[in-house]
Amino acid sequence: MLRYLEVGNNPLSGVLPNSIGNLSSTIEKNHLVDAHINGLIPTSIGNMSGLTSIDIQDNNLAGNIPSEIEGELPSDIGELKAIVGLYLYSNHFSGVIPTRFGELQNLQYLDLSNNSFFGKSPLSFANLISLVFLNLSFNALSGTIPMSLEKLSYLKSINVSFNDLEGEIPSGGVFANSTLQSFRGNKGLCGVHILDIPACDITNPGKQSKLKGVVLKIVTPLVISSFLIFLLVSIWIMKRHKKGKSKDVEKVSEIRTHQLVSYHEIQRATNNFDESNLIGEGSSGSVYKGILSSGTVVAIKVLDLENEQVCKRFDTECEVMRNIMVAHVGDFGISKILAISKSIAYTETLGTLGYIAPEYGSEGIVSSSGDVYSYGIMLMEVLTKRRPTDEEICNENLDLRKWIIQSFSGSMMDVVDANLFYEEEQITSKSEICIASMIELGLDCTKEMPESRVTMKDVVKRLNKIKNAFLET
Repeated sequence: MLRYLEVGNNPLSGVLPNSIGNLSSTIEKNHLVDAHINGLIPTSIGNMSGLTSIDIQDNNLAGNIPSEIEGELPSDIGELKAIVGLYLYSNHFSGVIPTRFGELQNLQYLDLSNNSFFGKSPLSFANLISLVFLNLSFNALSGTIPMSLEKLSYLKSINVSFNDLEGEIPSGGVFANSTLQSFRGNKGLCGVHILDIPACDITNPGKQSKLKGVVLKIVTPLVISSFLIFLLVSIWIMKRHKKGKSKDVEKVSEIRTHQLVSYHEIQRATNNFDESNLIGEGSSGSVYKGILSSGTVVAIKVLDLENEQVCKRFDTECEVMRNIMVAHVGDFGISKILAISKSIAYTETLGTLGYIAPEYGSEGIVSSSGDVYSYGIMLMEVLTKRRPTDEEICNENLDLRKWIIQSFSGSMMDVVDANLFYEEEQITSKSEICIASMIELGLDCTKEMPESRVTMKDVVKRLNKIKNAFLET
């Protein structure tokens, strides 16, 4: 019996026929990604009672989600109770999000971004006890973020950016580790635990007590972590000293890291930017003297946001920092699993899609094999001087791996950046073999199936082998 229907990335055009509901109820996955489909979703899609995944992203579908997902479902149609993944982003859906989404308790991945949904977020979302990923960004939703979403213990990622939401951002559950990227574009939101989000007005002792609780939740882990790090570094230095490596110990003791300072700490250090702490003023803003709680004296610059040139200069500096490749690789993989503190910063996902493993985008799976994929992309980018998001590659519906395979017509130099060699340097067979081996390593790191990729231990072994072969006389 038919279990999987996959017709994505084809120029089908036209509309979904109502007869699609006549397909077998044993179908588990229905993927119609980027198939140039338009019109409405036929109501008969509710007949597919065995569906666990619907993916119709990047089409031109419009209208409301069929009432079969919202209203009372006749028993002969069946309910989508088995659904696990529902991807409807980048279409033209409108209307209010159906309240009966809350009955889909097996649902793990819900993406309704880049549509025209309006109204309030359904309170019934709190009943999605299996939910892991929720993306409602780029819609016209209003009202507040339901506080009940804090109680979803499996929810690891939420994005409600670029809507018309207002009110206080919840502080528990998934929200405790969320970054500014998940809430930007909502001018009415406020909160105390997200940097650059204005704090909410505190008008009663109850809110003050809640604020203290939030601060304790943030400060206590940071203090404990700092103490453990200090203890581990001290033990390590003592062991190095016992082994007679005093020079290395001196180098370690000189290492300093940037201190993370909260906005509230800056306010306290400058006495709420009191004029008595004003050092000077310039064309781009004012400079204040501040004394941190540690006793460190610092200079704090406040930009003049009414100056258009200052804002442009600041945006330019941020854009330069965004293009650092470390951020591309750090956005995805085990580093995201271990991101407990809000001090971990990520770039915007839209800017780094070329570096993420396929399973992250389709299923939201984060693992060490995703880091291997990102490393392989970075390695091929260095060798070919081609970004995975280059226009030439994207226009041909290719990724960097497929582009290299198609362009590699027999000679390594067909794809390798010529600037890797000096003009006067002769390309030897040894150097050609080494670079070809590195390209092959990049291809092995970026295989589509995670279990087919090499491990990072194997990557290190092969790199050492390539280096030793190149250095042999």
